[in-house]
Formats: sequence, structure tokens, C-alpha cells
Amino acid sequence: MRSTSLLAGAFVAGLTFLPGAAQAQGTDACFVRGATAAEAAARPSPLKTTAITMGGQTATLCYNAPSAKGRTMLGGLDPMGEPWRLGANEATAIHLPFDAMIGDVAVDAGSYSIYAIPGETEFEIVVNNSVERWGIPITPEVRAEDVGSFTRPVTATDDFVETMTFTWESHGENMGHLVFEFENRRVEIPVHMGGMNH
Repeated sequence: MRSTSLLAGAFVAGLTFLPGAAQAQGTDACFVRGATAAEAAARPSPLKTTAITMGGQTATLCYNAPSAKGRTMLGGLDPMGEPWRLGANEATAIHLPFDAMIGDVAVDAGSYSIYAIPGETEFEIVVNNSVERWGIPITPEVRAEDVGSFTRPVTATDDFVETMTFTWESHGENMGHLVFEFENRRVEIPVHMGGMNH
């Protein structure tokens, strides 16, 4: 599903992300329920951040990183074809100080959660306007806040990835890919500053 709707910036952890505003970096940008950021970083599925630098500004992705620990996660504990929070604990969230395209979804500067509906060959990535929440359940009320979604192919990783990771691969000053890797799966999520094309 393609969405071109633009949504107003959201409040996250008491901070408003607006173009030109001071940007919170690292875990200071992240919503944590009932704990400090330091406590969240010490969880079995620790709080992590990925910096997304474009156009001289930095966006932040907040996620909690589960590990396989001998278990089958995707297609096991996290079933295929059902909404998954793309991590553990709180909802995975992206905090943008600039207008952007996340995949095919156009968004204003602000904060959004991201979840996935995983499949064997592709993930549907969903951008959602409900940010400050526990990541599950992804209820009809949560899904009513969906901004839009798009699909991205799944490729195989070179090696088994024990702990879920997101990394940023820049493809120029104003675009790049958020790269998700876990177990034997890799999914690249394009992110572009507003007005850029794929």
C-alpha cells in the first residue's frame, strides 16, 4: 500500500522533533516504559539505537534487540504472516528531524513506530503513528494509526546473525538503507529525505 499522507510531528519522551530543532541523540531519544535508558540497555533484549545521518541532520532509530539463543525466532516464536514489532519490548521507533520517505511512505518530520508482517520471501513494513507504547499486542486500535506500508524482499545473510541488528548504509548525502539482519534474513529499508526518489 502506498501512502502519500503527511502527518504532524509527534511528541516522544517529552521532546518535539522539528526541522532545525535541537536533536536528542542516542537512547535519550527513545521511549522506555518503566525503566531508565541505562536499565533498558541492560535487558536480555537490550535497547539499541542506530543513527541515520542525512543532509547534515541525524535521525534516530530505537529498537530492542532479541537474540536467538538456540530458538527459531522468525517463523517460530514470531510467526510468519502476523504483525511483529521488529524487535522486543517497546515498539521500534524512528525519530526524524526532517521530512522523509520511508520506503514508499511519505512522512513529515516527527516520530513513528515501525513494525513488520514477515514472510519467507518479503516483509511488509508498516509505518505507524502510535509511538510511545509497548510493542505488542499490535491491536486493531494500533493498526488504525497506520500511516502506510510497503514490501521489501528478504535476502540471505552470509552468516547466522545471533542478535537482531539495524545498521545504516548511506547511499549519498540524502538517502540510504536501514538494514535489518536477524538469523539468516536481511531486509533493506530505503529512507530518503523528503523530495528524493528511489
